[in-house]
Order: sequence, then structure tokens, then C-alpha cells
Amino acid sequence: MTTVETKGTTPAATAPAKKRRPRGREERGPLASIALHATLLLAGAIAVLPPLWLLVTSFKPQSEAFSTDLVKDFTFGNYEHVLNDTEFPNWLLNSLIVVGLTTVIGVFISATTGYAVSRFKFPGMRPLMWLLLITQMFPVAVLIVPLYNLLASLGLLNQPVGLVVTYLTIAVPFCAWMMKGYFDTIPVEIDEAGRVDGLNPFGTFWRLIVPLAKPGLAVTGFYSFITGWAEVAYASAFMTGEENLTLAGGLQTFVNQYTSDWGSLTASAVIVAVPAAVIFGFAQRHLVSGLTAGATKS
Repeated sequence: MTTVETKGTTPAATAPAKKRRPRGREERGPLASIALHATLLLAGAIAVLPPLWLLVTSFKPQSEAFSTDLVKDFTFGNYEHVLNDTEFPNWLLNSLIVVGLTTVIGVFISATTGYAVSRFKFPGMRPLMWLLLITQMFPVAVLIVPLYNLLASLGLLNQPVGLVVTYLTIAVPFCAWMMKGYFDTIPVEIDEAGRVDGLNPFGTFWRLIVPLAKPGLAVTGFYSFITGWAEVAYASAFMTGEENLTLAGGLQTFVNQYTSDWGSLTASAVIVAVPAAVIFGFAQRHLVSGLTAGATKS
């Protein structure tokens, strides 16, 4: 009986192929895994501890504000004092007006500017984009004095409109650049189809492009909201008098060189964080796609 050998077959060829590890992925050793998880736990604790301690302190009496113990005498007194005995409701209303106008106007201007620069060629387009970029390089401290003089000459000090204008100078340049990158990822053929159907440029933008740009618009709205909600320097410099303050300026009155009402401050900070958390919850599913959309072009 003869053995039939297959031509070209070698022991190496018949041996099972070794599984190749994907490039860039190396197996971690036990010590490396332990170190990684310990680092992540430590970073998570550092991130969670301050807001958690703020929340705990808001339910403590004023006499226990600096106590390292958890809540012994649980109380809502700080919240009742803030809502009933201070100007906090008025500050909240002022902030909602300013932030609402900043968000709506900021989204509209940023979206239309980004679309115009992405789709049209016009004289001064490149200087306009450079101007929007350069305005982001100036620190707030440098701009307070010229903006104060400008608002004073226009009679806009202690006016919500003046604060809205200053916040737009922060939000619009960044958001316009971001929206330009997002609109670059939307095929131009959609605009051409709209023109074939008889739509003018604004009709094409409003009816065809805006529905496709929801992730970018969500990021723009969230950034504009946070700009007005958390900004302190402009709010403190351009708004005076307790009845005119926004939340950012009003919270400073609880702890200053004359008083130290930590209970009211922590309770107010918790209340202020709630709207921001709600807005983030609605926008978070669009944040990653909206922020990274301009990284590549299709």
C-alpha cells in the first residue's frame, strides 16, 4: 500500500494557523489591570466627592457646615431660606431670561454663519473666519473694561440685553466654527436637490439642512446655555444691585468678606445644578456625534 502525498503540502502548511492579535491591542498583565482600575476608581472618587459633599452640606444646619460627619440633623431649612427669604427666585428669573435669549440667538447666528461659510464663497469669507478664531484668544479679564465702556455708552449696563450681547461674543465664534465643520459633512447634493425643487437658499437651509444638523445644533445649544448659565466675570461686572443680579452674581453674596452663609450657598448651588443636568440629559446623546462630526469629511 502506497502513501499518496499531496504536492506542495508541508507540515507547516497543515499546522493550524495562530490567531493574530489585532494591531495596537496588547494583553495587559494582572498588575497593569489592577493599576488601571485603581486609577479609574481614584479619578471617579475625585470627580464625585466635591458635588456629593456639596449636596450633603446643603442638608446640614449652619452650625454643622464644616463638620466632617454625615448629616446628623437633616433639614430643608437652607432651601426654605434661599427660596423664601432671599432674592434667589429673582436671580433665577433673570438667569432664565438671559440664558434663554443667549441660547436661541446663539444657535440661530451660529447655524446660519456656519452654513453660509460652508456652502457659499463671498468676499471677506476667510477674514471673517479668522476674526471668529482670533476673538477666542483674548482672555475675559482683558475684555471686561472695553465691553463695560461699550455697554455704558449704549445704556445697556444692568440690562439683560447687554449681558446677552456679551455672552454671544463668547458663544457664537466657537459655535460658528463647529457648525461650519458639521455642515461640511452634509452632502452638497442635498442643497442642489432643494434648488431644483424651487427652494431659495434659506428655504433649503431651514427645510432640508436643519433637520439633518440636529446633533450639531444640540451641541451649539448646550454650549450657549452653559456659557450664560455658568459665567461669573461678566455677570458680576455688568450687573449691580440685588434685583438685577443673575445666579452667578447672586450666589457670591452668600459668602463674601462680610458674611459666610455656607448653608444657603450650597443649597443654591444644588438648585442651580438641576437645570444644567436636565439640559445635559436631553443633549447628551447628540454631544459626541456633534463634536466629532467636523473631524472627517465624507
